[in-house]
Amino acid sequence: MQVLALGGRQTQGLGDGVEDGGTWCASAALLYADVPVDAHGRQLGDLLSAQASSHDGGYGFTTIRSGIPDSAVRFSVSSPQVRNGGTFPLSAWADQFGCTGGNEQFTLDWSGAPASARSFAVTMFDPDAPSGSGIWHWLVWDIPSGSTQLTSALPAGAVAGTDSAGITGYLGPCPPAGDITHHYEITVYALNVASLDLPSSTPAALTTFSMSSHIIGYAEMTVDARRSATQTD
Repeated sequence: MQVLALGGRQTQGLGDGVEDGGTWCASAALLYADVPVDAHGRQLGDLLSAQASSHDGGYGFTTIRSGIPDSAVRFSVSSPQVRNGGTFPLSAWADQFGCTGGNEQFTLDWSGAPASARSFAVTMFDPDAPSGSGIWHWLVWDIPSGSTQLTSALPAGAVAGTDSAGITGYLGPCPPAGDITHHYEITVYALNVASLDLPSSTPAALTTFSMSSHIIGYAEMTVDARRSATQTD
């Protein structure tokens, strides 16, 4: 079976199913409609179209460019409250927009960052939000270069940014009730500047765009959240 990189995530074994939150584009079915992929003569276009209807929650996916340059090196990030591939505890869920969690910011610990980093930044992004551009839930930048941890108490000089909802600081997950599983991307960035020189009110997309040319390293984890059709938190 072929392995294809669609929208930044690899999709392997298409006949066996695709991650419901993968950032792949159903319109790729048209691009590859003439390519058979299995012994039964089924085409990639047919498989993608069928799986899109059951995995995109009825909205489809679009592909956007990564804000992280290919030259950036990887380092490690962990948390005592959440783990890569796991789910959020109720304490970290949002306390608004129909959710009744604790909206408590979790701690991040990182190691192995480039020694040349002059500052760090942190974001949490939901690429599965049916907005056409995802939703930024959390942005912090100008974290001092000697830092290896981010807690709810910001270090001196750090800036808590404004998320897509217009809220400053951490906003926990709260996907629409009955929607697909949302995969929240939590990223720590090592930057080659001491400060982005941006006010906390800077729109999230402008902040990440401004940051992209300064990223020399990154660490990331993905944490999931889903609400049933009748769930209220």
